[in-house]
Amino acid sequence: MNTITSLSASSQPRPTSSRTFILPSSSSSSSDVEDDTPLPFPTALPRSDFLASDFDPAEYLSSLAHRHQTLEDLRSDLRERSAAISAELLELVNVNYTSFLSLGDELKGGEEKVEDVRVALLGFRRAVEEIRGRVKERGSEVSGLNRNLAGVRSDIETGRKMLELDERISALQGRLAIGSTGPSSDDDSDENEDDDSDELEGAVGSSSAKLAQLANEYVTVDELANDIGRETQFVRKTEERLTRCRNTILLDLGAALKEVKAAGIRGRAKLLKLMAIYSLMDAQAEAVKTLKSN
Repeated sequence: MNTITSLSASSQPRPTSSRTFILPSSSSSSSDVEDDTPLPFPTALPRSDFLASDFDPAEYLSSLAHRHQTLEDLRSDLRERSAAISAELLELVNVNYTSFLSLGDELKGGEEKVEDVRVALLGFRRAVEEIRGRVKERGSEVSGLNRNLAGVRSDIETGRKMLELDERISALQGRLAIGSTGPSSDDDSDENEDDDSDELEGAVGSSSAKLAQLANEYVTVDELANDIGRETQFVRKTEERLTRCRNTILLDLGAALKEVKAAGIRGRAKLLKLMAIYSLMDAQAEAVKTLKSN
């Protein structure tokens, strides 16, 4: 009997539990993971962007359109950056100001070096003054030598002019001895043949061309004497020779002028030439005196 009872008890169904266990599916787990993933945190703005020479605030803000950050967060970031820069600037000012204030203390103890530099500068100044004095003295000496050289050159030039004056007077005296009043030589007649086409036939005086040439040579010699200086001893010694040459030329001119006067109308052309020679020698009064004489 007990056996039957135990079998009947074991054959009865077991009571089921009210709790149920459900395994999460793959789709639900992936959605939970995606919902829990945080957004990418924006990196700090590089400081080099603000140091560009062509930095433009509006253009720079427009380039931050794809930045995962709200406008308010961006403003906060910029404010923090501005405050940090101000703090850095203040720190730099304080550091430099402290260094500036401590400069006086650091320079203490350099009096000996400053004195050495001052002494060296004074020595250098004395050396410069000494050299300057020597240069000035040498400059004065060179100026004196230049003046002496100019005087020597002037004396040499005067000597050359004196030699030229003597040579010209000698040549003029020689020509006057040949071309004085009287029959002309064959050489002179050949030289002046072309220039004496208007000379009077049968005239025995010098031709107007020869007289003009002699007068030009005398004027050249007279100007050279003036250039040398009438007060020089050499020119004074030659005054007698110059006067003799002038008188000889005037005598020849007077003889030719008398012939022209005697010729009348036929001698007008030569008369004009002779008067020009008188004017060249500044002897118009001698011409008038000769014309008035019988």
